[in-house]
Amino acid sequence: MNRHDPAAALDPIRTQILWDRLLAVVEEQAQTLIRTAFSTTVREAGDLSAGVFDRRGRMLAQAVTGTPGHVNAMAASVGFFLEKFPVDTLQDGDVLLTNDPWYGTGHLNDFTVVTPVFRPNDNLNRCVALFAATSHVADVGGLGFGPDGRQVYEEGLNVPIGYLFRDGAANETLVEILQANVRDPRAAIGDLYSLAACNRAGAVSLLASLDEFGLDGLDALADAIIGNSRAAMLAEIRKLPAGTWSNRMRIDAYDDPVDLACSLTIGEDGIEVDFDGTSPVCEHGVNVPLTYTQAYASFGVRCVVGNDVPNNAGSLDVVRVSAPEGCILNAPRPAAVSARHAVGQMLPDVVLGCLEEPLGGRVPAEGASCLFGPVFLGGRGLIPGARGEPFVVNAFYAGGSGGRPGKDGLDCTAFPSGVRSTPVEISENAAPLVIWRKEYRAGSGGAGEFRGGVGQIMEFGHLDGEAFAVSKMFDRVRHPARGRQGGGPGAAAEVYLVDERGVRCGELRGMGRETVPAGRRMVLETAGGGGRGDPAARDPEATTRDRQNGLL
Repeated sequence: MNRHDPAAALDPIRTQILWDRLLAVVEEQAQTLIRTAFSTTVREAGDLSAGVFDRRGRMLAQAVTGTPGHVNAMAASVGFFLEKFPVDTLQDGDVLLTNDPWYGTGHLNDFTVVTPVFRPNDNLNRCVALFAATSHVADVGGLGFGPDGRQVYEEGLNVPIGYLFRDGAANETLVEILQANVRDPRAAIGDLYSLAACNRAGAVSLLASLDEFGLDGLDALADAIIGNSRAAMLAEIRKLPAGTWSNRMRIDAYDDPVDLACSLTIGEDGIEVDFDGTSPVCEHGVNVPLTYTQAYASFGVRCVVGNDVPNNAGSLDVVRVSAPEGCILNAPRPAAVSARHAVGQMLPDVVLGCLEEPLGGRVPAEGASCLFGPVFLGGRGLIPGARGEPFVVNAFYAGGSGGRPGKDGLDCTAFPSGVRSTPVEISENAAPLVIWRKEYRAGSGGAGEFRGGVGQIMEFGHLDGEAFAVSKMFDRVRHPARGRQGGGPGAAAEVYLVDERGVRCGELRGMGRETVPAGRRMVLETAGGGGRGDPAARDPEATTRDRQNGLL
């Protein structure tokens, strides 16, 4: 409410100006996180989320920088925080956190930090907003980041929703527990302070904005933003034909293939996405908590329906996602979930398959979809006989996306996560690794009028020729991305060993931890995206251009 003119807070022009300011505030919040984070996954790849919430825990605005899995799961997570710590029980200087997969963003490596914002010199001591941020911490103990666990207890330290700071004082007991249980305590603690710092930066900017515009709080603005977004999203949905459509996708998962079954219903009051018929929980760590399923399934809808409507509690509310408890997309505690992204990031393509008919075919073909995220480990205590310093480094790489309506798929692009590939120099600086090759995987995009995006080939070795381990979370090895409307499939991913001459000398699995022997190197060939449309209809000049650019 405006202190001078209460009705002015609801004026459309003023609301738009305040909305733009909120976007600037949360982007500053995210950039603070990137600048201060210790983990390369945040600094270099952008594996994070940041957003501002009202007193009721409704997400108002999110930073552009961030992943859908983090952003949309965080939107639900803040509600869990407030169930345990109602907003009226919090005070200035409190900072809350958790990495609980079922109350956060799906696995133990992601910490979510929530900070209430209080106006200074306010005799009522009233919280006016909350800031939340999530980032991927490289190591949280246990088996380490990877799919080999059989229960969440094996995957690392699980921190329930609680205090990181209370009345401005750090929770030293929690800090000591973390330091004693992770392989890189400096980075882990540094990342938590980074999350608190980015929320603080957002709070300072928000309070300055409230003063500038003469506002006591965000309540009226929140109602306007959420109401407008909900109405705009419903208007877009009502342009589509009503009905129910279904789609299925089979993926590699850990040992046995997994079927992802989806039905999507379009109605007057929104879109219902249901995953009944999906495979049951897996024995290993590729299971997905429901909040992460909801995050990526709703993102699949938002990519093609109302994609210019702000992503917040209003627009998310009309896309409702469900999955039967006990299936791999609604895995109950204590299922292992460390590599939940390997399955969860497939969901936008599953949902897009449902929307192909109601949208008149205006959807892309399937892509590589899941990130290719090896975790490299080595050195004394980790590898028998190793002499070097111990290291753990997590990198992200991408395959190709599917052919799009009127355009080729994107090469080496992480859709749907939006995470950037880790630069070679960063990985080599963080660990005694040499990346001998990083190049386009020519011909890996599926054929079509609009070809699929190509993947990449990377070759990893130890700087001193020692053995090292790699924890692999790679899908699309046995089940490549499918084309649409007559387009061909993308190339399947491959992972194997070569000797120092580059001669292939062994095969590796797509999932799980394995050792690369001394003197050997690991080669990863990421999957290509599926093609879209009849290959015979492709523009010959596009084919010539691809050959010139080394993509065929």
